Amino acid sequence: MKKLFFLIVLGVLSLTAGAQTRFGYFSYEEVLKSMPDYVLAQRSIDDLRVKYDAELKRAEEEFNSKYEEFLEVQKDLVPAILRKRQAELQEMMQKNINFKNESKRLLQQAETDAFAPVKVKLNEALTKVGQAQGYAFILNTDGNACPYVNPEMGENATELVKEALNAKQ
Repeated sequence: MKKLFFLIVLGVLSLTAGAQTRFGYFSYEEVLKSMPDYVLAQRSIDDLRVKYDAELKRAEEEFNSKYEEFLEVQKDLVPAILRKRQAELQEMMQKNINFKNESKRLLQQAETDAFAPVKVKLNEALTKVGQAQGYAFILNTDGNACPYVNPEMGENATELVKEALNAKQ
């Protein structure tokens, strides 16, 4: 009886071990950058970056101009006026530093906000492809996270995901 039970368990285990799990793999960056919405979001971020850079450059030039002017006249200034002008320059420099830090933060937030709907759309397409193809999972091959994928075990789903995205539009 024990031998029969052991043989049945062994048979069931060998059947389940033989069934292979299908999976897909794709390049997240390649698919993301091929999306028209990504191009629009990137253009919007680039335009915003140009505006911030222009303002930073203007503020820097204004500071440099005032600093050069200060250097030219500092030897002729009385101590109280000298301290006042130094304080003005320090305040101006601090405001420029604060603006630079704030512009970096705002650009990062704008980038997150602009790309969020694009990434949602991509994730929906991944779900659709995964379900349609019967994948257990889909691997992202970017960043050498998965340096080797056996093509007999998995399937490159990059084009399938691109097609799913194009069908949505």
